[in-house]
Amino acid sequence: MKWSVFPRKFGFFPYIFLVYISFPALYLTRESGVKQLIGYGMVLLFLVSYRQLYFSMGKRKFTYWLAVQLAIVFIFSVFYDLNHIFLGFFPANFIGWYRDKRGFKRGLISLTIVEILPFIIHVIRTKTFLTPSELFYFVPFLIIMLISPFGVRSMNRRMELEKELDQANQTIEELVKREERVRIARDLHDTLGHTLSLLTLKSQLVQRLTAVDPERARIEAKEMEVTSRAALKQVRELVTDMRAATIEEELLQVQQILNTAGITYQYDGAADFSRISPFTQNIVGMCVREAATNVVKHSRATHCSISIKLFSEKMNIVIRDDGMGVRNNHPFGNGLRGMEERLALVDGVLALSNHNGAVLEINVPIIIKAEAPA
Repeated sequence: MKWSVFPRKFGFFPYIFLVYISFPALYLTRESGVKQLIGYGMVLLFLVSYRQLYFSMGKRKFTYWLAVQLAIVFIFSVFYDLNHIFLGFFPANFIGWYRDKRGFKRGLISLTIVEILPFIIHVIRTKTFLTPSELFYFVPFLIIMLISPFGVRSMNRRMELEKELDQANQTIEELVKREERVRIARDLHDTLGHTLSLLTLKSQLVQRLTAVDPERARIEAKEMEVTSRAALKQVRELVTDMRAATIEEELLQVQQILNTAGITYQYDGAADFSRISPFTQNIVGMCVREAATNVVKHSRATHCSISIKLFSEKMNIVIRDDGMGVRNNHPFGNGLRGMEERLALVDGVLALSNHNGAVLEINVPIIIKAEAPA
């Protein structure tokens, strides 16, 4: 196992916070002797606890390392400089990672005590209350610090829900595939089993009649031809019935996906897609579902609307959300590239833009078949 400073799944984020460690190190230059030496030791221990907290999430050690951080923040704030209370942003971030309410409440109460008690001690020690400018300097940051665990916890919960939604969708797809295989096997047995058994018996009869009664053998062979044609027709009907999902069915799936993620859904447009070929419906349906999945995963939206309009020569699909929009440096992900590749099969095109959120527009030409002469 390759050693790393922080878990790779967190990317560059843990390294950004390391910048703020420079502030207590700078304040310690004003100290001297044993007090300065102990201070640098606590900074080093704080760095160790910061790293260990990332590796011990979900374990019992997580609470122990969090307690170490809170203790160091308290000691720095009381015995060194009151400005060290801003180190509380470090444990505030990790408190939001508690999944159980009990642990979260304990962490939040501990953080509140560690942040408020140094002010009380400062007032008692100096016998002077904080000036208005000092209150204006400290209070807003304290409020943000005490609120931030709720934001982190909410973000983590959303990420867990998205992961659970992906797993649920995969499970549903597997169950649908399994059920489809069972249905196909059952239909093949019911529709072709009897017919093939009949053809086998007739072929054995023809072999016996060839030498005894050639005319009867010819009649039986003719009946075998009729039976085989009927079997071929049954196979074609069975294959035709194995159709892909229609646009209407995919829209219902999209509604369930968005509702599960807590995103409101609105549909506006056509209700009858009978003049669209099954192949085109399959392509468009998959693209609409992929777009809805992207909204759930990446947009942070609270509302999504889908509009499908049919014109004489084309079908227009617009998917809008009120989320964070699309980053200009990464306009197309793997999902959108897959949509482009599918749409290319039906000469369709897509366009992605920002307008109070992301707007995905798809245009697919409608092919009108010429009627055959009577």
